[in-house]
Amino acid sequence: MSGALGWAGLADLFLHCLMLSLLAIGGAMATAPELQRFVVVDRGWLSGADFTSAVALAQASPGPNLMFIPVVGYAAGGLPGAAVSLIGMLIPSTVLTLAVTRWGARHRDTRGVQAFIAGMVPVTLGLLIVSGALLAQPLLHQPVALVLMLGSLVLSWRSRISPVWLIAVGAAAGVLGWV
Repeated sequence: MSGALGWAGLADLFLHCLMLSLLAIGGAMATAPELQRFVVVDRGWLSGADFTSAVALAQASPGPNLMFIPVVGYAAGGLPGAAVSLIGMLIPSTVLTLAVTRWGARHRDTRGVQAFIAGMVPVTLGLLIVSGALLAQPLLHQPVALVLMLGSLVLSWRSRISPVWLIAVGAAAGVLGWV
């Protein structure tokens, strides 16, 4: 992990996170493919494995899914990278969410608002599927990882088992060096 960006890099990361914040339909995790493209492919600040490790570390920690943003920012630019990425993600989405929520609450019974909400469901699902596929790519050549991913998918879909247990199994497999 690199950990040192100059002022121009920090400004670049901040502005990119501002833009991602406005595109975060379905939550921050839906921005993972674009953030990965930006910090790994375009800028080369992190390797694909470092990006995936940063996201996995953030997801293994308690808290909101948004926490992967400052972890990736930290991996790319240290504490300043974590700060600018988190602030960049929070400002636009917070302001927009407050405004739209207040407006939507006043107009929730209109056909337009109901149609918008219904239309966002497939968009959100698609973004989350792409994010999951992107994060799984570095592990697709490992049979144990494939079994864990498919097993977690089936158990999540077919049972009421808590995702915490599935994360714990994945963490144990990582600690044991299986993945």
